[in-house]
Amino acid sequence: MEIKDFCFGADSTPPLSVIAAAKVASLTLPPPSTVTNASASLPTFLFSNGLKLQGTYVLLRYIGRVANLYGQDPFESSQIDQWLEYTPVLSVGSEFENACNYIDNYLQTRTFLVGYCLSIADIAIWSGLAGKASDSFLLFTLQHLCARTGLRWESCRKSKKFPNMVRWFNSIFDEYSEALNEVMSTYVGKRGSVKPAAAKPKGQQVVSGDNPEKGKASSKPSSEVDLPEAEIGKVCLRFAPEPSGYLHIGHSKAALLNQYFAQRYQGRMIVRFDDTNPSKESNEFVDNLLKDIETLGIKYETITHTSDYFPQLMEMAENLIRQGKAYVDDTPREQMQKERMDGIESKCRSNSVVENLKLWKEMIAGSERGLQCCVRGKLDMQDPNKSLRDPVYYRCNPVPHHQIGSKYKIYPTYDFACPFVDSVEGITHALRSSEYHDRNAQYDRIQADMGLRKVHLYEFSRLNMVYTILSKRHLRWFVENGKVDGWDDARFPTVQGIVRRGLKVEALVQFILEQGASKNLNLMEWDKLWTINKKIIDPVCPRHTAVIEELRVPLTLTDGPKQPFVRIIPRHKKHEGAGEKATTYTNRIWIDHADADLISVNEEITLMDWGNAIVKEIEKDQNGKVTCLSGVLHLEGSVKTTKLKLTWLPDTSELVNLTLVDFDYLITKKKLEEGESFQDVLNPFTKKETAALGDSNMRNLKRGEILQLERKGYFRCDVPFVRPSKPIVLFAIPDGRQATSLK
Repeated sequence: MEIKDFCFGADSTPPLSVIAAAKVASLTLPPPSTVTNASASLPTFLFSNGLKLQGTYVLLRYIGRVANLYGQDPFESSQIDQWLEYTPVLSVGSEFENACNYIDNYLQTRTFLVGYCLSIADIAIWSGLAGKASDSFLLFTLQHLCARTGLRWESCRKSKKFPNMVRWFNSIFDEYSEALNEVMSTYVGKRGSVKPAAAKPKGQQVVSGDNPEKGKASSKPSSEVDLPEAEIGKVCLRFAPEPSGYLHIGHSKAALLNQYFAQRYQGRMIVRFDDTNPSKESNEFVDNLLKDIETLGIKYETITHTSDYFPQLMEMAENLIRQGKAYVDDTPREQMQKERMDGIESKCRSNSVVENLKLWKEMIAGSERGLQCCVRGKLDMQDPNKSLRDPVYYRCNPVPHHQIGSKYKIYPTYDFACPFVDSVEGITHALRSSEYHDRNAQYDRIQADMGLRKVHLYEFSRLNMVYTILSKRHLRWFVENGKVDGWDDARFPTVQGIVRRGLKVEALVQFILEQGASKNLNLMEWDKLWTINKKIIDPVCPRHTAVIEELRVPLTLTDGPKQPFVRIIPRHKKHEGAGEKATTYTNRIWIDHADADLISVNEEITLMDWGNAIVKEIEKDQNGKVTCLSGVLHLEGSVKTTKLKLTWLPDTSELVNLTLVDFDYLITKKKLEEGESFQDVLNPFTKKETAALGDSNMRNLKRGEILQLERKGYFRCDVPFVRPSKPIVLFAIPDGRQATSLK
């Protein structure tokens, strides 16, 4: 039944939620028309058979049912109805802010309003906001979400009032930006809400400031952020990981943003290993960081090491001592930390240059006296910014360095080495995450004391994920205490871990670049990332079949084939590139017990990739558990009339053994509070293995191949087929909707 006409009252606003839902659902609507007849002023669908539906929420529910956006069960559908009834409050000016507060609190622990996927409830509320373009909250929201269209909105002061709502709004807009941009530019734009971005003038060479001069950029998409005083062709950036662990999702953001700006400004990018702490670093980490950088597709000009500059750094430290800008301190570490917190000057601060140089030589020699000392910068012990209270520049460490062996007994701190090497290497802009905010002033001061060229700092927000630890020190604890199987464990947020879990690199890149170089701190949901991943893998990954070994039930087809036969069918019905598979048809098959429990006597069911069958008998044990079924084929039956569409496997010796592995978060708390120990919220159930049987074609799976077990989800092959007695190991891939708890 086709929608022949779509109309609404000439004096009423367009039903934005209906139009948006249709666009998101890829439901083709005829161009809307307006009517002046009062009886037809409600939004109306006129169907090809002459029937019609009227009313915004009636049409929304229709689209929801057609496009599976109306909940996964009756309870979710009822929750959606509640939200549809709530939506009109957004149009009441006096109640608008209260409504935003309510929705913001509700979304604090949720990605969607109902369940684990988008529904017409989300579209209705989203459209209610988008249609209220005169309100300051929406103006703020759309400024950030529609920045790519070049708009400038008012009332940005309210940016922190509804963070959960902004996150939710942003997530939906990013996910369906093409459809929603079209809807807003067509229907909201007429009221001045959305306008096309100004074209970028040709011939620009420099991007800077608000008052562009000749040769500078005078227009840009407002979603882009400028690096200060950046000149096309002259920008040089660096990605500088410490080789004390594997690259994790947070580091990925830094790496990809550096590459983005290098490409945008037609500049250079250096990979530098910040190897100043031999106690934590190793060649294993260097090798795996390079592997991770390659995995992310990062293109760089050269690789350097901070250790390449150790001679120059030592010379600089000695010069600062001679100039009275640094001194050697033998204060015990705990006492020194307390004095810095309290703003108390060290007793060594007034030492003479001669005394400082004498102790400096003891440090270089690694003598017993030298091991008691460190070099500190003489900055300002009363500065409110504690990072400027005489920070440590050099420490003794007798541990051999993984790169240069035992040549040195002293090593520079990151805070001392970074501003020096950045300037010497020609870095024009150093990107640093917001956790370094308080140390930016220290960076500038040290660079000035050294008399070196100033490097521009650009700060971006650190990427934080729910239920996730990103501290390398804490991740190391999990590895060293056997809580995980290594740095590439599928429960880890490392690049190797999440790729091993089944994440495609292009999904990670899209997820990170969608956030851009914003300075706003956000706690991100994994659901968003896995939803992006699903959209990438679903159209191409092959389909296979499995049944749970302990919970399988035989179904005997009394008129089934007396001799098994084989058909060659596609591994993916909509993607030829997935290849073909051989399916064996027998008169005895296996189905999952969960499916067997749903079948009634004389019920007609559909056996996927075969046809219909009618179940004639069901046998149960004394506990009422189904033990076997029998039936007859009814291949001429229509699959449209059956309620149950079941996966199955032939009862043959060719089936392969599988181990299906599900994972959960390593900690049970969404976000650790300041001073809270991750060891207090460890999740005792993070891994679950289930024995299953799979179709014989799975013998050909390769390690790393992604597949879908029909009606069970997406999986990545971690251990391929070796021999019949050794199971194929498949890691479950989240799809953005499933609950993760294994309890």
